[in-house]
Amino acid sequence: MLRLSIAAVLTLIAFASNSVLNRMAVAGGHISVGDFAIWRVSAGAVVLILISLILRKGEVVNILFSSPKLRVCGGICLATYMLGFSFAYLELDAGLGTLLLFGSVQLTMFGASILLREVLTMRRILGSVIALSGLIWLLLPEGKITLPFNAVLSMIIAGIGWGGYSLLGRQAKDPIPETAMNFCVALIICATALFLFPQPSPTLTDSTGLTLAIISGAITSGCGYSLWYTILPHLGASRAGLAQLSVPPLAIFGGIILLNETLTLHLVLASLVVIGGVAYGLLEKK
Repeated sequence: MLRLSIAAVLTLIAFASNSVLNRMAVAGGHISVGDFAIWRVSAGAVVLILISLILRKGEVVNILFSSPKLRVCGGICLATYMLGFSFAYLELDAGLGTLLLFGSVQLTMFGASILLREVLTMRRILGSVIALSGLIWLLLPEGKITLPFNAVLSMIIAGIGWGGYSLLGRQAKDPIPETAMNFCVALIICATALFLFPQPSPTLTDSTGLTLAIISGAITSGCGYSLWYTILPHLGASRAGLAQLSVPPLAIFGGIILLNETLTLHLVLASLVVIGGVAYGLLEKK
């Protein structure tokens, strides 16, 4: 149980780090969202294949191409998340986009848990309601809210994609090579989509943007997603969805530490509500 808890915490930190690296690279004007996505998924695929070759040696080819339907589905879900996320942030406020993303992830995974007849305790439902309420308080922009239809739809689809990717991970048997193949399939889809639908006036990529994208792909995405696939078989769909609601507060505090963003009482209180709701829902009474 302790090892599972440590792995879960490390995974959530990796997810939050992805958000911070994305902001540093894209918002900092070092790389376009499309190029960031391509370099991110490319780096993840290369590093995970190399790790698979080292750890599995002669078995790696059989493992990489086992369960091809699952790998294709995983790659489609991963590409859906990455592309939807990238295109949505061209028009959406960052806070509102994050709220839509994690809200749709939560609904996808809780909906799946109902369809799978997973036991949903009242404590877990209440914890989710508390955490989502805190997330709305934390991320909802002040004043007039602009909701571009295409961007909102893209982010909701991205959330469904990530929810689907997480649900597929519950069947993972060998997380690193399986995640490697997911990344390879996602790379083909992302590259094709960005070739067919190029972004207008993309930002020129510099060395900083490229480095941040590679770190995001190789470490916080590749290794982080492999770790996620390691723990998902031990989590129910609803618990996995609930745990992910802690990512936005972690990302915000990562931005405060690494990007010198402003710490406010509102951020502290709203984050405590989110983390408190997650903890309440996950820590079942004995």
